[in-house]
Amino acid sequence: MTRSRLTASERQEQIIQAALTAFAQGGYAGTSTDQVARLSGISQPYVIRIFGSKQELFLATMRHAGQRVEAKWRAAAAVDPTLAGLGSAYTDLLAERELLVVLLHGFAAAEDPAVGDAIRTCYGSLYETVRTLTGATPEEARDFFAMGMLITVLGAMRVLGPDAVPPQPWMTSLLSTFPEDKANPSSRTS
Repeated sequence: MTRSRLTASERQEQIIQAALTAFAQGGYAGTSTDQVARLSGISQPYVIRIFGSKQELFLATMRHAGQRVEAKWRAAAAVDPTLAGLGSAYTDLLAERELLVVLLHGFAAAEDPAVGDAIRTCYGSLYETVRTLTGATPEEARDFFAMGMLITVLGAMRVLGPDAVPPQPWMTSLLSTFPEDKANPSSRTS
């Protein structure tokens, strides 16, 4: 049996998938390229050869996460080009928790000029995508992103999503305020 070699783009995707896991667990500062290499089953020098630095790997991972959210929204808009349609698609991403946690780590690491520039560009692109796909006003987009950030934080804390923890009273109270079009109750397990 011969082993097929991965193409450069397949290898890059393999590393980014490992980086999603590593950066979601340890954040930007707390993750090493060695951890990513071990998760992807390759050597640390090879990770550096492909990405150049940990910072570039983190930026590529953040871009991947943002592009995944945007792709999900574009697919949803083909069926339902409303904020509710995009919101429902976003709650589906709770099952891909690492994507959302990596974006949160990007926001937290924004003090670093390169990370800050990249995460602002990512966020701005997502904002413009929502406005373009739905025709939302700036105020409607603001409210959509405010609810999305709350959903992201609750998902990161495992209050929402397929791996949700047993609810505490504050969780039940907060979640009872969610309009049906903002948070998919089926993504909440009790």
